[in-house]
Amino acid sequence: MTPPTEEATLLGELNNPRQRDAAFCKLVSSYGPALHRHLLRMLHSGADTDDVLQNTLVKAYRNLSKFRGDSKLSTWLYRIATNEALSWLRSNQRRNARFSSEEPGTIAGRHLEADAYFDGDAAQAHLQRALATLPAKQCAVFSFRYFDDLPYREISEITGTSEGALKASYHLAVKKIESKLKACVQ
Repeated sequence: MTPPTEEATLLGELNNPRQRDAAFCKLVSSYGPALHRHLLRMLHSGADTDDVLQNTLVKAYRNLSKFRGDSKLSTWLYRIATNEALSWLRSNQRRNARFSSEEPGTIAGRHLEADAYFDGDAAQAHLQRALATLPAKQCAVFSFRYFDDLPYREISEITGTSEGALKASYHLAVKKIESKLKACVQ
């Protein structure tokens, strides 16, 4: 008999009422940093990322009993985080549409320059500005594939999108980002 994986052990602890809180702390320390990076790439603001990450973790905690184990725990958490980020972006977009006529890349650039979490160089800043111009779901697909090196199958489980559509979305995102980065160099 093979020993249980770390994820299987963690799931067992999460389902045990006596171990649930301690296990959830393990979940947060294990998956929190990767979720934070993913959300930061989607939201471009440390404060907003922190809020959405908190919402994600609260939703995950409240719905642990609904996790069926059909996918990896990380996939389930990424799906919650992505959906929370997309909801936040839709809500924020409606709010800001009334008050701003700035391009998303310009707004993201200002957020990055003022963000205590961002310490990247100029190339990284250009990449983040280019990412900010992508539609939210396309940005998520690009981030999952490029930064997290997730296979299309897993991204499909997270986003509920077919692998073919994901490949097309990733390809379009790459082309848009290349175009934006070339414009920065010239």
